[in-house]
Amino acid sequence: MRMLTRTTAPPKARRRPRRRAAWHRLKLVARTAAPLLALGLFVGATGWSWWTGRLQAAAEEGMRTAIAASAELGLTVERVYVLGRERSLRDQVLEALALERGQPILAFGPAAAKARLEALSWIGSAVVERHLPDTIHVRLAERRPMALWQRDGRLVLVDPTGAVIIADGLERFAHLLVIVGDDAPEHAPALLALLATEPELGRRVVAAVRVGGRRWNLRFAGGIDVRLPEENAAQAWARLAELERKQRLLERDVIVIDLRLPDRLVVRTTPEAADMARDPGEHT
Repeated sequence: MRMLTRTTAPPKARRRPRRRAAWHRLKLVARTAAPLLALGLFVGATGWSWWTGRLQAAAEEGMRTAIAASAELGLTVERVYVLGRERSLRDQVLEALALERGQPILAFGPAAAKARLEALSWIGSAVVERHLPDTIHVRLAERRPMALWQRDGRLVLVDPTGAVIIADGLERFAHLLVIVGDDAPEHAPALLALLATEPELGRRVVAAVRVGGRRWNLRFAGGIDVRLPEENAAQAWARLAELERKQRLLERDVIVIDLRLPDRLVVRTTPEAADMARDPGEHT
């Protein structure tokens, strides 16, 4: 059997310098390539932005040219029809539409005009349409006044959604119910529906105070307070209406009528009426 012997250095000792040299070259390439790659990306992005910018500018210029040409063909604003305007101010509506007679009708933006109209206090929603060749149609749905809401010591006019319409010039709405309480506008539509079930009695209610977010106290003309219960308010309201028809309860010397207990009626009279009840002889 022959014995094989090595006459050269082991492979690891011979290859180690080559690996270090290869790793050095790789780091050198990486340091050189990274800035070049970043520069390439920057140039590419800049070029793309420049190219898309040129395309956008060209498109906008083409649109302007087309709109100008359409105006020469008679596509201009000549008529504007507005339906549904009652309380909205005419000048505010025209300013929101931003229209001038003779302007290119294709340059008018219905969506933008709709947004401007719906930002006006009296307008709940708007529909704006272009009717070629020369007409703009506008349909407005104005907010419906519901009540005067007392908040922070001031009255504001609100609609059934609770949206504030106006805070000034409220004299013409003095006939509306005054509601008080943070959540009063939210619950006022249901209260108004309840009062409408007995319209003759309901017309005598001038204010309603929301108590604890649970129930209402009603203030009648003449200063009488009626306390409705948290539950079965409709039954209590109907009971009060029946008592008023039969006994004219609200015409007596009372200041509070408490309807919160279903099986009894609690009435607080004026001090003068209480004195008379204690000693009727002194008032004869």
